[in-house]
Amino acid sequence: MWQNIYNKWKQFPKLPTELKKELEVLDEKQLEECFYKNLEFGTGGMRGILGVGTNRLNIFTIRKVTQGYSDYLTQEYGTNCSVVIAYDCRHYSKIFAEEAARILGTNNINVYLFSSMRPTPELSFAIRYLNALGGIVITASHNPPEYNGYKLYDAKGCQLVPHQVNEIITKINAIVDEFEINADSLADLIDKNRIKIIGKKVDDAYIKKVESLQLNPTITKENIKIVYSPLHGTGYELVRSILKTTGYHNVYYVEEQCIPDPNFSTVKSPNPEDPKAFEKAIELAKEKNADIILATDPDADRVALGVKNKSNQYTLLTGNQTAAILLYYVLSQKKEQGLLLDNSYVFNTIVTSDMGAQIAKSFGCNVYSTLTGFKFIGEQIGLIENTDKHFLFGYEESCGYLMDDFVRDKDAIQSVLICVEAACYYQQQGLTLLDVLDKLFRHYGYYQEKLINLVFEGKDGAEAMDKLLSRFRESTPTHFAESKVIKYEDYLLGKSFDYQTETELKLILPKSNVLKFYLEDNSWFVIRPSGTEPKVKVYIGVNTTNRNDSNQRIKIISEYIHKFIF
Repeated sequence: MWQNIYNKWKQFPKLPTELKKELEVLDEKQLEECFYKNLEFGTGGMRGILGVGTNRLNIFTIRKVTQGYSDYLTQEYGTNCSVVIAYDCRHYSKIFAEEAARILGTNNINVYLFSSMRPTPELSFAIRYLNALGGIVITASHNPPEYNGYKLYDAKGCQLVPHQVNEIITKINAIVDEFEINADSLADLIDKNRIKIIGKKVDDAYIKKVESLQLNPTITKENIKIVYSPLHGTGYELVRSILKTTGYHNVYYVEEQCIPDPNFSTVKSPNPEDPKAFEKAIELAKEKNADIILATDPDADRVALGVKNKSNQYTLLTGNQTAAILLYYVLSQKKEQGLLLDNSYVFNTIVTSDMGAQIAKSFGCNVYSTLTGFKFIGEQIGLIENTDKHFLFGYEESCGYLMDDFVRDKDAIQSVLICVEAACYYQQQGLTLLDVLDKLFRHYGYYQEKLINLVFEGKDGAEAMDKLLSRFRESTPTHFAESKVIKYEDYLLGKSFDYQTETELKLILPKSNVLKFYLEDNSWFVIRPSGTEPKVKVYIGVNTTNRNDSNQRIKIISEYIHKFIF
């Protein structure tokens, strides 16, 4: 019963003052939300609302998870191992990072702790650069200000995949009392060289690798005008340094959003997928007559792109559209320069547009789709390492891209540089990135996508999400949105049902609570619960011969989904 856990926390004499005060003001329903379960790991690690209780993020949940992680590392590697820790600008991020460092250090695990906030992709890079065996980053990515999070990485700089996380969860669940976890002081562990503070040396090495990605480093850069916003997060310092040293001098920064701010005060949401996050950037772009706008999320692993159109307004591209442009630019340039290797691989996820896959295949590349979550792409990159297969590009629809595998997670810093270079390259041919996208549409088909977010807050919401997915399974439609369902994939059952051939096949991807439906008109939709937010996400993809038909088809499928759900 949650009440027993609540009473245990209430009676703990060393409970910090702010957590005690929170217990005093919460009503019974709110207390149940705080204590009815433990925070869980999802597609982006463990994220939760800051506050008191086992279902909230606080120093005690951080200590418990880190102790479980320490026990896992000790079992796998002994005490002769090291972990890199980074953190973003959010409330308590530095405190949580130091708590994690203290727990690891007290367990005789060496720690490299960044001196100040850093982007998540740099954490991924630093793990292999420092020959560490794991990593932790304290971030909640683009979630609202009341959230924070905790992501774990393996020795290859890849987020832990489910079988690894499950082993750590077993260790965490074996911890009886989080209040009995003790840790030496940060100062003592630094004095003992158990914790090492890192910074500029890793920055310089990472920046050098990013700058090496340029495909046309000598192109003329004087005419391209760029607006950039880090949305109050970690991207500013590295993006500014890289664009300056690579010769892009007409860069205008949204100054008020370059200030780290855990409240993200100038935006309603620090999510670059949200057009409202671009409002101040668009104001500055109009003032400066900029060609492109870029915005990275708070931990700088995702970037969204805006392009000036023929009406001198700004069109914001989707993640799928940006991926198509980047992929085409990288592939065409590598082919032209003789750098496109045989047996090259492009990785995406089952909810991304098919357009990128068609582009990749037209250049002779292999395409492999994973479950949602870049950790699965990182895992696949690791599996082809040291083989005759070559990683070329990884991407997902939520504005996450990777050009080179010195990072094993999505990397907005890499992506910013290549977006800018592509815009500059095509500008010299008299084309905008919108022109390039239109060219791709005309050649490959008018691919359009849409994401529907259905919010389900709290315990009741979690139960409603489960019921919704169950209803789709129990009432699997054979017709949908005026079209036949020709195939249906259930990733929880691990099965694919082909209605045309009346055959059932086994899916090779890990089990996950995801359903995907393929329609006879080349449309599809996916429904799954979010792994990081209290939402059910519905992804829709269509492909027709013209833009209007694609938009109309998206509209029809969206309406049918709302009817089916509500």
